Amino acid sequence: MAKPVLMDFFAVWCGPCKLQTPELEKLKEMMGDAVEIKKIDVDDNHDLAQKYGIMVVPTLIIEKDGVVKERLEGVTPADSLRRMLEPLTE
Repeated sequence: MAKPVLMDFFAVWCGPCKLQTPELEKLKEMMGDAVEIKKIDVDDNHDLAQKYGIMVVPTLIIEKDGVVKERLEGVTPADSLRRMLEPLTE
């Protein structure tokens, strides 16, 4: 079974996106390799942003086995993300 993937849809010009980055770094420290974190710049990845219907940045999408499990808009704390991701790693 594949590990969960957290996709961070962001833009370099986005202030809240800059606040999300340290939370993702904390999450990586907490969970290590149990989760894959991908940062996706919406300005460089229009097709992917369109595929997932991204209208707001930051938007976080958690996928497991190709199925979207969670979709979060705005800055989300590392602890909240950990609580959502841990059940998907079992």
